[in-house]
Amino acid sequence: MTTPQPPDPINRRDWLLAEIRRTGGVWTVRRAEAVMHASPWPTSKRNTARKDLRALAARGALVARDNEITKRRTYTPKSLPRRAAA
Repeated sequence: MTTPQPPDPINRRDWLLAEIRRTGGVWTVRRAEAVMHASPWPTSKRNTARKDLRALAARGALVARDNEITKRRTYTPKSLPRRAAA
């Protein structure tokens, strides 16, 4: 009889990326911080959310956009290329 293996542990940034991909839309630091309160890392604050979004954009998973009028940065999930049917 084999012992079931526990699922691979997920890190905070991968969890946030999965949530961003699941819900889509435009993400701000405030939105990420609010979502993190319901995560396995509920004590994450604003600076952590900011660093996580910046790291995910540097990884290429998110697209960062700066709004010159509001002086705010927003993030959107990077769309995957669609394949045409053969």
